[in-house]
Amino acid sequence: MEPQFTVMVRLAAELTIKAPRTRIAFLRRLRRNIGDAMRSAGIDYRIEPIWGRIFVRADSHLALPVLARVFGISSISYVEREIPAELDTIVTEATSHFREAVTGKTFAVRARRTGKHTYRSLDIERQLGAALLPYSAGVNLSKPGFTAYVEVRDETAYLFSERIPGAGGLPLGVEGNAVSLLSGGFDSAVSSWLLLKRGVALDYVFCNLGGDAYERAVVQVGKAIADEWSYGTRPRLNVIDFAPVLEELREKTRPSYWQVVLKRLMYRTACMVADERSAEAIVTGEAMGQVSSQTLANLRAIEAVSTLPVLRPLIGFDKEEIIDRAKAIGTAALSEQVREYCAITPGQPVTAATIMRVDHEEAKMDPAVLERVVAARKVLDLRALLPADLAAPYLFIEDVPDNAVIIDTRPKSQYRTWHLKGALHMEEWELLRDFRRLDRKPVYVLYCSHGIQTAYLAERMQRQGFEAYSFRGGARGVMKYAQERGLNLSLLR
Repeated sequence: MEPQFTVMVRLAAELTIKAPRTRIAFLRRLRRNIGDAMRSAGIDYRIEPIWGRIFVRADSHLALPVLARVFGISSISYVEREIPAELDTIVTEATSHFREAVTGKTFAVRARRTGKHTYRSLDIERQLGAALLPYSAGVNLSKPGFTAYVEVRDETAYLFSERIPGAGGLPLGVEGNAVSLLSGGFDSAVSSWLLLKRGVALDYVFCNLGGDAYERAVVQVGKAIADEWSYGTRPRLNVIDFAPVLEELREKTRPSYWQVVLKRLMYRTACMVADERSAEAIVTGEAMGQVSSQTLANLRAIEAVSTLPVLRPLIGFDKEEIIDRAKAIGTAALSEQVREYCAITPGQPVTAATIMRVDHEEAKMDPAVLERVVAARKVLDLRALLPADLAAPYLFIEDVPDNAVIIDTRPKSQYRTWHLKGALHMEEWELLRDFRRLDRKPVYVLYCSHGIQTAYLAERMQRQGFEAYSFRGGARGVMKYAQERGLNLSLLR
């Protein structure tokens, strides 16, 4: 492979302060996860670790948005030039490289240096700044219109013009395994993501209260998390038909306690699956006081049945914060349409249950019912699922018709890295919210990272009378399509 793109990867701050042995283990895991991310995106790559940095040499600039979703990475930069680390060479070559970019703009130079040299970082900033000044609208160190970055590491200087934020956190897998209760809504998706960010590998348990349509929606949410954020692991979704459990619950317990007992049974289910997977905790999307089962008293009564620690990363979040985070991680458009099936109490639910009282209600049920549904569960390898497994074939298209309106629904940072020329930008949640305002006459072609979320959006649009399709293969399919036809991709910085 002859790499065309070099990406400088900066480690998350926590990795740099670990003890040497721990740091080495974490970096080994991070490199493994980066490799899995590149292979998953179909990118040929080479990893070159250097103290404090990892350089990924890849055959596609798709490496940028993929690397930005690997936990344990603080930020990334596309390396535009690599030059010898002599000061005169840096000033001359960097002036030539950045001159056009600073023309008519205010600018700043940011330099960083590691190794033994006869000059300082400040010398680079002053001399390069003086050389670029005649072409610019002046220096502005607080809010520059353009920033020229120079990083010197031993004998090489790297030039770049952007620092793209990474996912942060710890490399996925370094903190063991847990099982997350996934309902498909905003809360369970975001809580799962937050644990992934802290290095915990997850499997998922879905207690299905709503039939096949509900299952498909939840699988789509799980698939999005698995494909976009779970590099280095193979998360499994345990789909459990909870209809028999719900029937037993309604027949034998008091309605005011249905909500609390149901959550207990879900905890028990998660613990049973966790035991089989040697997981060390269960994860829930509960937030204090959000619904009746999430009062402090009820949480205590529910948690009493868990044989494992219960992790609630959203416990202090407001709903608005949770939704905003869901938009950022790419699950909001899918979660928005997942109906609420857990609210089963017809009247006034208990809000201050005691452990003893809930024990009494749950004891009325036959525990064999839960054992049977767990034993009969369906287990899905989320990353192995194909888009065709999740949506009907009529939702997909492999060509762009003349005069079609193309909409790129990926996050703005990915759109700015590259997009199909002429494509509009509307993030998934924006398009879901606003598509009814669009003109119904054109054909719409949508694309996202993998083609899963836009298949769902295309289906929604078709139901409203739009001729809308998801481009098969998502961003990777779009890039292949453009390359085969000699179409230009718009690259922005």
